[in-house]
Amino acid sequence: MPRRLPSRGAAAAAASASPAPAIRTERAYGARNYDPLPVVLTDGEGAWVRDEHGRRYLDMMSAYSAVSHGHAHPRLVRALTEQAQRLAVTSRAFHNTRLPEFLRRLTEVTGLDRALPASGGAEAVETALKAARKWGHKVKHIPDGRAEIIVCDGNFHGRSIAIVGFSSEPQYRDGFGPFPPGFVSIPYGDAAALERAIGPDTAAFLVEPIQGEGGIVVPPAGWLAACARICRERNVLLICDEIQTGMGRTGRFLASGHEGVRPDGVILGKALGGGLLPVSAFVATDEVMSVFTPGDHGSTFGGNPLAAAVGLEALAVLFDEGLIERSATLGAHLLAALREIRSPLIRDVRGRGLFIGLEVDTTWVTARQVVERLLARGILSKDTHGTVVRFAPPLVIDRADLDWAANEVRAVFAELPDGLERAA
Repeated sequence: MPRRLPSRGAAAAAASASPAPAIRTERAYGARNYDPLPVVLTDGEGAWVRDEHGRRYLDMMSAYSAVSHGHAHPRLVRALTEQAQRLAVTSRAFHNTRLPEFLRRLTEVTGLDRALPASGGAEAVETALKAARKWGHKVKHIPDGRAEIIVCDGNFHGRSIAIVGFSSEPQYRDGFGPFPPGFVSIPYGDAAALERAIGPDTAAFLVEPIQGEGGIVVPPAGWLAACARICRERNVLLICDEIQTGMGRTGRFLASGHEGVRPDGVILGKALGGGLLPVSAFVATDEVMSVFTPGDHGSTFGGNPLAAAVGLEALAVLFDEGLIERSATLGAHLLAALREIRSPLIRDVRGRGLFIGLEVDTTWVTARQVVERLLARGILSKDTHGTVVRFAPPLVIDRADLDWAANEVRAVFAELPDGLERAA
């Protein structure tokens, strides 16, 4: 797609106009659990998308890393359509030809032993929680009903009742209790806190190698490796949630790989579906997976032939096209460009690979205001907690497009001082 985008004035006028019919209909008939930006997208290719008026936008969010391969990647679309025309869903009551290949490849790329397929990310996290607790009871011999799992403040692992129950974000918990017990939360990035929290009933430590929804929070160097050592010494499972950070997003296949850590279990999702389907998996050691027997756990759509075919191709494209290395190189370039922006409104720029957060000074401006201005300039991004603008573009993005995006971010912060009094 061409890089030439409409002027800020044209896009801003469109954004401020009365809501589009699609937006009005969604507001009338849908639950209000999201507050999307006022743009209606219709098609996309690579790192670019188009709205209902034909205006083009650079996708600097890629659906929270789900579209890491870019929109409508031809190999992935072909894999999807060819498999859909043959056999799509069988349930796990029967075998199919695509799942075994998919499972084998998941173990190869993670260095683990067995994989359990699921659909969405939250489902895979719940699978990991069940595996950890059952391992705690059956292998570590923790008394039944007492297995604990340690998590981190600022975590985000999904939206199920159990998961929001151990969230430290009040909104995620508000009105949804009572919550399942058995979770202990510690400060993120504090290895000593982990060691203190481990007790005789601790089964596992569940952690994001880099916190995504928390605001692209990068822990201190060596922290994850220290946590792995502590878990190993105390007979506690280390389970890494790599739903957002995995699949090359941070410049390694797994973000845990930056510190040479091999977890006992890894949770994958989002980009595993190639931006086309919800595909996820929990991959773990033999010892962890051995706790499951037929009837213990299941997923009707998990491991279906269509999902397996797309997942296999998503993994193949990742390596064939050098997208992991591309993420490392382009991510360093974008990070440097954003750090060069001089503005008193920017408190921090952080990240790894193409997984970057720009934290603003909310005394004067909110992250939502920044992303709205970026939208008007033809860039799609997302704010989190009102404080951080998240940038996670497709790994196929061109360097020139990243340069253009960085210049637009610079322009937004250059114009923001005019509105500081109103923002305050």
